[in-house]
Amino acid sequence: MKNYKITVSYDGTRYKGWQIQTNTDATIQGKLSMVLENFSGHPVDVIGSGRTDAGVHALGQVANFHLEGVFKKNEILEYLNRYLPGDIAVTDISEVDDRFHSRYNALRKTYRYRIRTNPVSDVFERRFLYHYGMPLDVDKMEEAAHLLTGTHDFASFCGNKHMKKSTVRTIYEISFQKNKDEFTIFYTGNGFLQGMVRILTGTLIEIGNGKRDIKSIPILFQEKNRALAGFTAPPQGLRLERVVYAE
Repeated sequence: MKNYKITVSYDGTRYKGWQIQTNTDATIQGKLSMVLENFSGHPVDVIGSGRTDAGVHALGQVANFHLEGVFKKNEILEYLNRYLPGDIAVTDISEVDDRFHSRYNALRKTYRYRIRTNPVSDVFERRFLYHYGMPLDVDKMEEAAHLLTGTHDFASFCGNKHMKKSTVRTIYEISFQKNKDEFTIFYTGNGFLQGMVRILTGTLIEIGNGKRDIKSIPILFQEKNRALAGFTAPPQGLRLERVVYAE
């Protein structure tokens, strides 16, 4: 069996997230597995670099899978893009070492979160940003973001109440891109917990609107209590940008 690595883009609006679920076929992983099974004639386990939540998008999600038989890469790529729904696209494919694992071998990931502060909704982009609709003190948010970078226990920013594994992660950088009507926050780290980026964003928004003090950040790391952190920002503003691997 050969191991293939693919890069996937998707509009997550109408999907229940990445991971296959027993009660719905509306998942990204499920759609990919179904098309590959039809192509190869055998069940195919598609392994993603991470599990995006319901409504979250991706520009550069990475996945890998094994296929029996001899196929050309372009043959697989063309079949996938012919039979996948129009809101899922495979943008790249390569044959990789059998030991390659899209999740375990990932070195860093970058997510972005878009926030619109203009009170008038952008009707054409509403599925891809959070229409907050009010001014935010982005300078204060940037100041707080510096406290969030580095290696910390992010238990307060984890949406999984039953998390048994380590909640220690490293955020390498949080940067902001601003324009008149909206701004985007970029998060780069070695991995992210369930809901972590959206909770981080909600916490920063609460600092930007004056409901939270910057001094609360160290307390969140110390207390490890999800209830003390900010709200979970809506999914539509979040997109997985890229996943980086060793050369």
